Amino acid sequence: LNAGPGAVGGAFIHERYHQYPPVNRFAGWWGYDKSTRFLMEKGFKPIETAEGWQLSTPSPILYACLRASLEVFQEAGWKNLQIRREKLNDWAWYLLEDLQKEKGRSVMNYLTPVREKGCQISIRFDRNGKEIFEALGEKRIMTDWREPGVIRIAPVPLYNSYEDVWHFYSTLKEML
Repeated sequence: LNAGPGAVGGAFIHERYHQYPPVNRFAGWWGYDKSTRFLMEKGFKPIETAEGWQLSTPSPILYACLRASLEVFQEAGWKNLQIRREKLNDWAWYLLEDLQKEKGRSVMNYLTPVREKGCQISIRFDRNGKEIFEALGEKRIMTDWREPGVIRIAPVPLYNSYEDVWHFYSTLKEML
């Protein structure tokens, strides 16, 4: 839900793994057996339910932010967001494939499988990737950098527009 690092998170843990020692997991205060939690004994004795996978207590501010975010997602409608995500993604791929044909594979390649239906696309630049990333930032285009030479873009349906995708494409095309 675009919460970012440090945000409240959750995962489904199937009941067959609640008491399955071979599975590696983090040991968290709130996942420790309640009857012996305050004895402070060495080792980790998990609660034998999904509750045993809890790690810590998030800040109430994070809870408030998450609630506000969930309300925005609910108002937008998950189905509407999925449809818009696919359309934004198709638009981005269409433009990027056109750019790759024009500039050639020696300039840029895709790590993300073509036409993948997620929001994120990873583009590898064999040269000048970091300079391109920094120049995009100067143009107020927010991307993500990963070594060696990967720029990640994410046309997110909740707050990106088709115009944003076009602006990224035309700016990148001009830079190349």
